Amino acid sequence: MNTCGIILSGGKSSRMGTDKSLLPLGGKPVIQHIATQMKSFSLHQAIITNFPEKYDFLDIEKHADRYPGRGPLAGLESALYHIDTSIFICAACDMPYISAEVYNKLLCELESYDAVVPVFNDRIHPLSGIYTKRILPFIQQQLEQNQLKVRDVFRFINVNYADNFEGIPENTLKKHFFNMNNPEQYEEAKHF
Repeated sequence: MNTCGIILSGGKSSRMGTDKSLLPLGGKPVIQHIATQMKSFSLHQAIITNFPEKYDFLDIEKHADRYPGRGPLAGLESALYHIDTSIFICAACDMPYISAEVYNKLLCELESYDAVVPVFNDRIHPLSGIYTKRILPFIQQQLEQNQLKVRDVFRFINVNYADNFEGIPENTLKKHFFNMNNPEQYEEAKHF
């Protein structure tokens, strides 16, 4: 399976007050934990960032947004546009405990769908989804119309909303879908 793990690192981290992706966790920056874990389930890895120099310490491909200031949807567009891969495994830069087990389960659910979007605790998690190259024109159409929510694209594509995580421990799922948006959540992440 031709896969690329992409880390979306374009947010302003305004609620955190500092760059979340570079916060230390267990002696390493958060983004390094994510990149390391991605190597266990994807052939290639890339960071989508408008500040690639921040991540020079990581030996990983980097691409900037082609639609700057348009949020995660623009990051996804950049990955699908620049990277010659058919399947993209998505993670946000503030998800320090992503799980290969969860992503492998989602990959098994892709089949002929355009995307697999996990549903956990009655919430959809688009930034933890799996997307195919086929959806690029629909993303571009939404960006051109300034429709910036990732979930808005789902109206035009064939999405599998995956909510069956049988066999995966509850604690693994909670950690996988955990993200740090503020200092309190960062403190929580230190004690996982």
